[in-house]
Amino acid sequence: MAAARARGSGKSRVGGMRRFGAKSARLRGGRGLPEGGAARHSACAFASRRPPPPSPFSPPPPRPPRRRWSFQGQQVLLPGGVTSLSWPPMDRYVVKRPHGEVGDGGGKRPRAERPAAGQPPWQEIRAEGLSCDYWLLFGKAEADVLFQQLEEEVEYFQGEMTKLRVFGKWHNIPRKQVTYGDPDLTYTYSGVTFSPKPWIPVLNRIRDRITSNTGHTFNFVLINRYKDGGDHIGEHRDDERELVPRSPIASVSFGACRDFVFRHCDSRGKNATRHIKPIKLQLAHGSLLMMKYPTNVYWYHSLPTRKSVLAPRINLTFRKVMTTGKK
Repeated sequence: MAAARARGSGKSRVGGMRRFGAKSARLRGGRGLPEGGAARHSACAFASRRPPPPSPFSPPPPRPPRRRWSFQGQQVLLPGGVTSLSWPPMDRYVVKRPHGEVGDGGGKRPRAERPAAGQPPWQEIRAEGLSCDYWLLFGKAEADVLFQQLEEEVEYFQGEMTKLRVFGKWHNIPRKQVTYGDPDLTYTYSGVTFSPKPWIPVLNRIRDRITSNTGHTFNFVLINRYKDGGDHIGEHRDDERELVPRSPIASVSFGACRDFVFRHCDSRGKNATRHIKPIKLQLAHGSLLMMKYPTNVYWYHSLPTRKSVLAPRINLTFRKVMTTGKK
């Protein structure tokens, strides 16, 4: 009787396992079964199937949400007046400018060179009272060559020219320093008046590249060499009276990447009147930072000590200095 019932239902027992016969396979999905049988048979068939292997064209699984960075108290100015408060650490102040646009809009200038293939465009760095442009001026290979030439050809000051007066006291400069420029120019910084040395070919090469990319000309450069992370420069503004009013300062960096920090004048020291977070940048090997007006009116900048940095860095700040008769 049991065997007859098994044959009649299309099922058989083999080794204690129940298997569906050909008839039940044809009836999957409910075709020819009484009401209720379709559900039972289709459910068993679905449970017995293995999940198909993932297709190479299947969409990837959803990614966990990324961490978003916010800059409290500062707004980043974007094209069209749009503001944003959530950017990655370096890019939070960066606004990409349209391709081909250079300078600060102050008059007609020579047409700038187009960036090389794969080279990122100009980037605008904006905050309250801060206006800077950032650019990778030299590729790595060319920057390496220029760095080596600077190491071999630049002659730094010695003796009394290596001291600065701070709060009435004389201190040794925690770095090497020298100035180059046009004849008959002078530049006074922290109580010391510098007379520039004549231009040398490597400096002319860098200066010409800046002019071809920005349209600005410069007649003076201050060079600082930091042998490692122990050498540094404190907070200061490049606002000396010898500078041409509202002229930009072009800062070119070679060598080790160091933190470059802007701090608003209203948020310095114990008597700060406002809480404005400092802006920290990392200037790449071969990069150009154009500090435009009114940055040096409202913001101090510094290169703080970083003991973990063991390699040297050379920074050149090209300036427009007034001639003696115009001061």
